[in-house]
Amino acid sequence: MLGISSSRVASLSLSSVSKACRLLPPSFQKVSLISSAFSSLASKCNTRMEVSRAGNFTTRASAEPLKNADELIDSVETFIFDCDGVIWKGDSLIDGVPETLDMLRAKGKRLVFVTNNSTKSRKQYGKKFETLGLEVSEEEIFASSFAAAAYLKSINFPKDKKVYVIGEDGILKELELAGFQYLGGPEDGGKKIELKPGFFMEHDENVGAVVVGFDRYFNYYKIQYGTLCIRENPGCLFIATNRDAVTHLTDAQEWAGGGSMVGSLCGSTQREPLVVGKPSTFMMDYLANKFGISKSQICMVGDRLDTDILFGQNGGCKTLLVLSGVTTLSMLQSPNNTIQPDFYTSKISDFLSLRAATVG
Repeated sequence: MLGISSSRVASLSLSSVSKACRLLPPSFQKVSLISSAFSSLASKCNTRMEVSRAGNFTTRASAEPLKNADELIDSVETFIFDCDGVIWKGDSLIDGVPETLDMLRAKGKRLVFVTNNSTKSRKQYGKKFETLGLEVSEEEIFASSFAAAAYLKSINFPKDKKVYVIGEDGILKELELAGFQYLGGPEDGGKKIELKPGFFMEHDENVGAVVVGFDRYFNYYKIQYGTLCIRENPGCLFIATNRDAVTHLTDAQEWAGGGSMVGSLCGSTQREPLVVGKPSTFMMDYLANKFGISKSQICMVGDRLDTDILFGQNGGCKTLLVLSGVTTLSMLQSPNNTIQPDFYTSKISDFLSLRAATVG
């Protein structure tokens, strides 16, 4: 406050203590030993304070623009790609994607496609890839709808319990394939609550989990039903496929994402969900175990900082941000942004042009 550093204040205080000790009678001069010990300890503390203070200002290095594509490609075995904003936008394929994927496969790279969009099952996503002219097997696709079912299997969720779904067909299909009983989903989209005096809403007390994903048929009935299950059924799980703020339903603009549905249930239950999609490490751990991949040999490629890039960083992978989706260069370089990928580039087809430029 007076322009005196904390270390200076400490040394002044210690000096005063030492002088005071020397003025004491001999019988009290043992205090000087305490003073000496205190001085040594304070000195060490000051050193630690400086180290800590310096550590507080340490930030992750700013992302570098991708310049040598071959170097990154050769450094990993597997590429995990987000879909919306990286492979496609809405129903439109992003330029250069087929050629880029073909090149990576030709170099022997394993390709995996991970999406937080839970509206489709893996089989349904396989059909979307096919429609867009991309050859991708079902085994290479991991949607958050699948992650929800896989998580329930991983914890041995009782088969005699039910799952209430706030979401679309993708979640229902994956739960069915995993052998779980479910209710809700799109068919509850048309249900309404007639709020008359004394009205009491019933709910199934055998529901042991509520799974919430993106839902274009979201309504008050679903909010109340899910809320009752979570709050009143003992041990009922609250699972979110993702908490994405926005999504790309069309290539014309951004639309409210699954996080808006999840947020409603957070507000009504005063509970936080277990998130199985990105940036949770559940899918990363699942993929690493399934394919026997070392996480340091994976590069996560995505268009979102708070899901894709954080997903890769949480999993200990290399990360590449593409600016073809949600994140812009100004958002990446904003002083308010604390998530920095290893590299960034405009779109994944830059792998081709940057390789050509390096070779040339």
